[in-house]
Amino acid sequence: MSQLLQFTDKGIYCEAGDFYIDPHKPVNRAIITHAHSDHAYRGHQVYLAHRQSVPVMRQRLGADINVHSLEYNEKIIHNGVTVSLHPAGHIIGSSQVRVELNGEVWVASGDYKTEDDGISTPFEPVKCNTFISESTFGLPVYQWKAQQRIFDEIESWWKRNQERGMASVLLCYALGKAQRILCGIDLSTGPIYAHGAIENVNEVLRKNGSPVPEVKRITAENKREDFRNALILATAAVQNTSWLAKLKPYSIGFASGWMQIRGNKRRGAHDIGFALSDHADWNGLNNAVKATGAERVFVTHGYTYQFARWLREKGLDAQEVTTSYQGEVIVDDEVG
Repeated sequence: MSQLLQFTDKGIYCEAGDFYIDPHKPVNRAIITHAHSDHAYRGHQVYLAHRQSVPVMRQRLGADINVHSLEYNEKIIHNGVTVSLHPAGHIIGSSQVRVELNGEVWVASGDYKTEDDGISTPFEPVKCNTFISESTFGLPVYQWKAQQRIFDEIESWWKRNQERGMASVLLCYALGKAQRILCGIDLSTGPIYAHGAIENVNEVLRKNGSPVPEVKRITAENKREDFRNALILATAAVQNTSWLAKLKPYSIGFASGWMQIRGNKRRGAHDIGFALSDHADWNGLNNAVKATGAERVFVTHGYTYQFARWLREKGLDAQEVTTSYQGEVIVDDEVG
């Protein structure tokens, strides 16, 4: 089987088509799976991404970037290579990249989740010969509850804090997790505020047709009394800052797949953790790989050794690959 895509020091490269997928160093042509900062970098001459990713990419990388857009399942041919984007279900606009040449098909997943979050276009498996899969949560211990149960837990915590006269500060990623939470919780429970970093993303997405609910932006004019019954969405960057101190008294929570393991809650000094992730869990990863029908799998970022070994035990040609992608981290609000 040929090597249609290669792993280089700049990113995933298609020599026949002369383009890169999610390159982390400046290149001439870059296909971007989604707008998180470990996948979408500044400095490329030409970008290609799904239509819904473009507005956020312009916000984060600069309004003047040379970016072209595709719809899902729309095909283009570049240097004889057929390229198309397919739903990854990770965040709004996230895509898998399908590359085909002479009947051979490779798919680079980017980041993905298989559960329908109600706001992103749901993940669709794409048949291929070779699948490049993330493995952020590639261990059996990571098996997510149904997301409505997590939203119910968030609302119960919020209501308990209201009874105690405390604000509920929920730390989450500005792009992806924040919008998912807003679309999943009961908005009538109380007032909802958002840190400027989150509301900036919300505004861009709303202007471009995404159904992100309206919330209140926190400003210097707000008083502490405004926050007593409120849910406040903020990024991890506010921890141990004067911005957070102004919200006292508060209870602080964190929404991340890493909260599946209790030790991470203690390590982050959060009062409570909610295991809500925009990445596939163990079952999701296995189901996705199986659905592609791929004979060969390259495993990137996360539990690469463990997941690749598991796939080999299942009879697949699976190899781990080192990349610059981070998956989901605890302190960086730019990835998710």
